[in-house]
Amino acid sequence: MLASVGVLALVAGGAASAQDAPAPVPQAGAPAAADDQSGGLVVDVTGGISAPMPIAVPVMPTSAVVSTPAGSTDVLGRQLADIVTNDLRNSGLFTPLAPGQLRAIGFPEVTAPGFDYWGSTGAQALVQGFIRANGDGNLTVGCYLYDVSSRAELTRQGFVVPPSDWRRAGHKCADMVYTRLTGEGAYFDSRVVYVSETGPKNRRIKRLAIMDQDGANHRFLTNGQSIVLTPRFAPNQQSIVYMSYVNNRPAIYVYDIGTGRQRLVVQNASLTFAPRFSPDGRNILFSMAQGGNTDVYRVSSQGGAPQRLTNSPGIDTGGSYSPDGSKIVFESDRSGGQQIYVMNADGSNQQRISFGGGRYATPVWSPRGDLIAFTKLGGGFRIGIMSPSGGGEKLLTNDWQDEGPSWSPNGRVINFFRSGRGGGGKADLWSVDLTGVNERKIPTPLDGSDPAWGPLRP
Repeated sequence: MLASVGVLALVAGGAASAQDAPAPVPQAGAPAAADDQSGGLVVDVTGGISAPMPIAVPVMPTSAVVSTPAGSTDVLGRQLADIVTNDLRNSGLFTPLAPGQLRAIGFPEVTAPGFDYWGSTGAQALVQGFIRANGDGNLTVGCYLYDVSSRAELTRQGFVVPPSDWRRAGHKCADMVYTRLTGEGAYFDSRVVYVSETGPKNRRIKRLAIMDQDGANHRFLTNGQSIVLTPRFAPNQQSIVYMSYVNNRPAIYVYDIGTGRQRLVVQNASLTFAPRFSPDGRNILFSMAQGGNTDVYRVSSQGGAPQRLTNSPGIDTGGSYSPDGSKIVFESDRSGGQQIYVMNADGSNQQRISFGGGRYATPVWSPRGDLIAFTKLGGGFRIGIMSPSGGGEKLLTNDWQDEGPSWSPNGRVINFFRSGRGGGGKADLWSVDLTGVNERKIPTPLDGSDPAWGPLRP
């Protein structure tokens, strides 16, 4: 758990003297600095892609160089600034200043910026912070955002973290900057679970893997002895539901991230893929073939008898709940080809919403509720979005085989995987934002597919 403090008592219990600490020094328990979201410096999340905001993120100084299990505080200050810089750059909305334009700042300067210098660099926004080792073994990281032109502090936030979570403080700082300047929700302090792949396409070894959204803190969750497919986070982020072939029998499992244990939820020789939790975590959607017909089912996340939600000739699969849990989007070929349908959570009122020509697959509802992402098939596979009523269809990618969209926590960015041509083609994880312009590859140690972006971490 990462503890947040609204304002920072920078000298209380710290190694710095009052003369060395940033000034002014707020009192512990005092109200947080006001966040005036009504005006001032802002980034247009659509237009900002073509003209990203210049922003300065100098190295975060420390009140005293102290060795910690995560490294010395002076080194951590540089690494924290790098995390903030990379997060903001990867959003496509900011152009961080080059290292040659960033001068070192002292600890007292954190709350007293040299606006004359930063103005001369062309930076419109300035992120300054600090790191301090606490007597209890934890770290305090402070983060401040300034409007360079108006020479004003826009917002501040502080975090007390164990050394093992120091990277999260950097992501939280970047989230603070992003949300204040764009008005959008945070998404940097989040994780992705996916299927790590090795070997030729006809004999792939597939393992569950989890990492931070930027590719850091990567680890494997399964050993590859059984094929795994379509992992999805539980809303509480403590477990993952996925499909696995154990002894060549398809089954749905829930994996507990904390203990490493997995438990069987549903087992049936005719199971298809795509299990997914409901927003409250109480149920799991999945698809199952019975008597030559494949339908969408719901089962308690604790197991039990599945309840069938669809009952039409053909293949119904790929269910995803709306954020409020009232509706489900799924794909069906009942009309002769793969199309997207929406129904109530109990299976009633099933209606087709895709009419743009071609075929549609893997629909998933945005966490904001305003859009549905999908894979468009026809002349290649592309990632697209549409409204829940089927309007405003827009394709975001244009490669040979892009599929499997998954939303960021704030509904502004989509993860997907891209497969190369031919039998030896690689599969990699990518992301694209809603403009379709900011597309980037996500680093993974091996090939990757089936990404699932988890909620914002608490």
